[in-house]
Amino acid sequence: MNLDKFFVKSELIPAIVQEAGSGEVLMLAYMNRESLEKTLETGYTWFFSRSRQKLWNKGETSGHKQKVVSIKGDCDDDTLLVEVVQTGPACHTGSKSCFFNTIQEAK
Repeated sequence: MNLDKFFVKSELIPAIVQEAGSGEVLMLAYMNRESLEKTLETGYTWFFSRSRQKLWNKGETSGHKQKVVSIKGDCDDDTLLVEVVQTGPACHTGSKSCFFNTIQEAK
């Protein structure tokens, strides 16, 4: 597959990571071409750290790996949805998901 279309607007593309089965959104990270290629090659998620300016393999130090089930591009080719089987918590805080700070709930 030609990956060029995902990097027309930017060198980085947001990747929403969703748990297979439950559909829970676990995290958001960014991929560059190299991290997307490594993800496709290995079957495990790789991202580009904007703060450290380098590639990182999710779970490399913690053991909380993400086995890729599917990767889909959105209608504008500028966001990815990565469905994974998550081992352990996805968040570096130890939480299952990075999204646990409620700002508003329906009344």
